[in-house]
Amino acid sequence: MTPGAFMRRLLVLGLGLLALTASADTPTPPEVAARQHLLIDLASGRVLSAHEADTALDPAGATALMTAYVALGAMQDGRPARDATLAVSPRARAERRPGVPLMYATGTLRIDELLRGVAVLGARDAAVALAEGVSGSVEDFVAQMNRRALALGLSQTLFRSPTGEPASGQTSTPRELATLAARLMSEHADALPLFALRQLEHAGVRQVNPNLLLARDGSIGGLAVMASPSAGHGVVATALRDTPAGPRRLLVVLSGASSREAAAGEAQKLLNWGWQAWDAVRLYTAGQPVTSVPVWKGAANTVALGAAGALVVTVPRGDGARLQTTLTRTEPLVAPLVQGQEVGRIEVVTTGGTPVANVPLVVQQAVPLAGVLGRAWDAIRLWIR
Repeated sequence: MTPGAFMRRLLVLGLGLLALTASADTPTPPEVAARQHLLIDLASGRVLSAHEADTALDPAGATALMTAYVALGAMQDGRPARDATLAVSPRARAERRPGVPLMYATGTLRIDELLRGVAVLGARDAAVALAEGVSGSVEDFVAQMNRRALALGLSQTLFRSPTGEPASGQTSTPRELATLAARLMSEHADALPLFALRQLEHAGVRQVNPNLLLARDGSIGGLAVMASPSAGHGVVATALRDTPAGPRRLLVVLSGASSREAAAGEAQKLLNWGWQAWDAVRLYTAGQPVTSVPVWKGAANTVALGAAGALVVTVPRGDGARLQTTLTRTEPLVAPLVQGQEVGRIEVVTTGGTPVANVPLVVQQAVPLAGVLGRAWDAIRLWIR
């Protein structure tokens, strides 16, 4: 299973599904000089640290994540095509005001160029041109942004513009921004390198990506910086490293720091702690059976059961050897069975009994009904049993 497919599976289950009750031996997170933060290991979906993660904030520059998500979805559907050329309207050029990020877009530009301006700089003129080119008007684009937010289950998120400029009622939370970022990465992995570009040169102007983490850690892949009078300074950042359990991606959302430098420093502190204090352990690879059990009235006598994909858990450093797995399942299993059908649960705990994961136990291969004689014989056996 690809990292993108695995992340999509996690999103179906819901971010935080594996964020279970902390035990006495759970690593203590570092002191963080920010009002809000959330750190997730996307390899398992486990929340490693959270503070005020469901408290409202102004998404500010993180609005670029939804602007890019909607535009990329439209491009994926061919409306407009990835190589389409869009006009930079007077409304887009009117975004040129002191103190706001700009691409200095003029004339007509390819949609992927405008997307680069949004991803690298959070450029407001590029965001408006992109919105008008995708939906016909900024207002229609914003309506689409909010429809997508509801479809993603972001019930506390509301956008007022594609640019992230301060506006009454514009709101989100660290947890919902993390959900949005994870969905963007899983559905549009080819666009993620745009957010990691260190600089952008356009119209003779070279500008540096405002995400200071990109210059500090080669594993960082973007994604956005936030700054507003109400929310202070913040960052949404992801980092990917190879581990013995496979590629492991952390995601941090932080808000309410005193400066851009402080936001980057506190986010880096959380990421470093996530790498150092926690291990990702791959218990089963995608498609690997956990057990094989009898099937009644089926064309096959047994069926393999396992997790819906690779099963990775995140545990305190050194606890990987202290894990125990328990299966509960429907008994008896009677055909027909379809691939992916949930028939029980896989529970993973430490030897001390601390819950680590609880995920569906599913059928690995379909089992159709047996013939008439086979079904009749198994019916007799079940009756005797």
